[in-house]
Amino acid sequence: MPGLWDVLIVGAGPAGLSAALTLGRSRRRVLLLDGGPPRNASVSAGHGLLTRDGISPEDLKAAALADLEPYDVTVRADGAREVRRVGECFDVRVGDAWQRTRVLVFATGVRDILPPVPGLRERWGQGVFHCPYCDGWEHEGRALAVYGSGQSAHHLALTVRAWSDRVTLLCDGEPCLTPEQALDLERVGVTVRTQPVRRVSGGPIEDAPVCVSFVGAPPLSVDAVFLAPEQEGGSHLPAALGCELDGKGRVTVNADQETGVPGVFAIGDMTGAPQYVVQAAAAGMHAAQVINTRLIHAAVHALGAAFHKSPQNEGARDPDSRDE
Repeated sequence: MPGLWDVLIVGAGPAGLSAALTLGRSRRRVLLLDGGPPRNASVSAGHGLLTRDGISPEDLKAAALADLEPYDVTVRADGAREVRRVGECFDVRVGDAWQRTRVLVFATGVRDILPPVPGLRERWGQGVFHCPYCDGWEHEGRALAVYGSGQSAHHLALTVRAWSDRVTLLCDGEPCLTPEQALDLERVGVTVRTQPVRRVSGGPIEDAPVCVSFVGAPPLSVDAVFLAPEQEGGSHLPAALGCELDGKGRVTVNADQETGVPGVFAIGDMTGAPQYVVQAAAAGMHAAQVINTRLIHAAVHALGAAFHKSPQNEGARDPDSRDE
């Protein structure tokens, strides 16, 4: 059908870009909606990506978009406003127009909900970090802080302790630790401060150490602060289309990255997968292979053919997303 996309991808982070690349190389007609800068746009350098360790998110995205240029992938600097199912296809409103696609892929990620501490948001990615695997090495052996309380903060403090033995847990009030958790921290040398946090200042944006000010207590100077913020889904559209969400608002998918709505896939951070660039990209490639294999089968069947097995080769199988 004229005007019909094979696949429409909502979101141009590592997952969406990877899916678009694999589908483009599979000769699929793809529309990729780029709704804006990535979640980690405030970070100066990303780490842990093979051959690209230390690349900035901006440069990584620019390189990924350049990779798409030889293929039939159209990139639109816009988001999806509305979605609806029409028979076996999906309509997506982009701007004031509707786009029809055979398959729909959500790659809209998550949004971080940061604590309302003055100065903290401005330093997110610049002295205040989410992941020690991404930013721990740059601060190894230095004075570090972990912000939070309860089990998540306890676990993060013990994890950050692997990069430095100078770790302070900032509970910002009641620590909400069990006696066993408090003893764990004491045994590994993690200091616990329960005073309410007044503000965060300093950091790379001021070319200074990060300074944590408290109510009624002396300030603390550290090299970096780590915290695991609450998160919410980056788009309301999967739920509006009938996709199932888990207790944390993440889109539920099967092993093929498909949601409970046939023909609708979700990839990357929005599914609750580990939040690393390389794993988001891998999920995008895997979903693209599944989608392309199904489209291949549909085209073959439409011509009256099928992937029949040879009688003498009972162990043979139809091509699927595991084929390379």
